[in-house]
Amino acid sequence: MSRQLWIMVAGPYRSGTSTAEERAANLRVMNDAAWAVFRMGHVPVIGVNAALPVIEAAGPEHYDDVMMPLSLSLAKRCDAVLRVGGVSAGADDEVEVIRRIGGAVFRSVEDVPLAN
Repeated sequence: MSRQLWIMVAGPYRSGTSTAEERAANLRVMNDAAWAVFRMGHVPVIGVNAALPVIEAAGPEHYDDVMMPLSLSLAKRCDAVLRVGGVSAGADDEVEVIRRIGGAVFRSVEDVPLAN
């Protein structure tokens, strides 16, 4: 068992998609992983879930101004990252931020330790 961690769930959102349905499916993968992380006693964080409401308020033309800057700022506050899904430069950037600050990198939910 480990202490409770703030774990960013990083995966593709727009990468490799052309429809809203595909983006929603990618977000479902991250949200499902976040639910598993939560059940293990940790605090899951998803950059997309934090950024989308801000983008909605700012307007879609501000997507690039908000998405990655907000996600990477959140990553700096996390103890670890769970990388899910397929190819995504943004998710890989989140992993690298957490790796640089000494955080753990998990490649599957099964690798995440239970919290105390």
